[in-house]
Amino acid sequence: MNIKTLFLVIQVFIIFNSSLAQNNKLDGRNLNIVFIGNSITYGGGLKDPSKEAPPVRAVEWLRNKRNVGDVSFKNMGFSGHTTVDFLPGGPYDFKKVVTAASSFKDKDAQLVFSMILGTNDSAVQGPKGAPVSPKNYEENLHAIADQLLKEFPGCKLIFQQPIWYSPNTHNRSLYGAEGLARLQSYFPIIREVVKSYHTAHPGQVFMGDGKAFKFFKKNAEIYFQHEQGVDGVFLLHPNKQGAVKLGEFWAKAIYKRLLK
Repeated sequence: MNIKTLFLVIQVFIIFNSSLAQNNKLDGRNLNIVFIGNSITYGGGLKDPSKEAPPVRAVEWLRNKRNVGDVSFKNMGFSGHTTVDFLPGGPYDFKKVVTAASSFKDKDAQLVFSMILGTNDSAVQGPKGAPVSPKNYEENLHAIADQLLKEFPGCKLIFQQPIWYSPNTHNRSLYGAEGLARLQSYFPIIREVVKSYHTAHPGQVFMGDGKAFKFFKKNAEIYFQHEQGVDGVFLLHPNKQGAVKLGEFWAKAIYKRLLK
């Protein structure tokens, strides 16, 4: 095969694969995703959250997968906020979520709510309502989910499990070892809440990621920002590399539940 023929073969190969990729996008499922969360979702401490926050990284991951069409998203991560802040009827958070979900241009795309709340709920003192008891945490998750399902009947809800933080975490709010233990007491509650919707809303409410907690605990020094607090340097917010990892955990859960 001479150089000219080889060049033509390469061109055909590139065109074919480009066409195949385009067809996959055209055949893929379009998504509108609202990410509900706190400062971790927002991208607290990152240089440019609009480009580096976990929701941005999650969407980047999804856009490169088969069976995925166009993906639009809104980052509804509010620093320091709890499930109490997001309760329907509240003055700000839930209304902002509804506005965000209603503002997508593609009304035929699948609407998805990816929710990760609990870190600030678990605090000993500081955030609104903290410490939130496991019982109240469960009630709050139900209240939020019930209203989202009512206002957006065709939506999908993904409950992502909160991630680890260091036991000495103490900034303007006190978390500590007590808070970390309380955070982990929420995990079986999240699974039970998801399970409770299987009959009333089949195929709409799913358990998302449950692996990131252990991953970040094991690799904390690498993937967290080192922040100076009242009780020394603490680990709470993912750094730039950590945001990529966390976004991938969320994206893989969304992909597995809705698209794979």
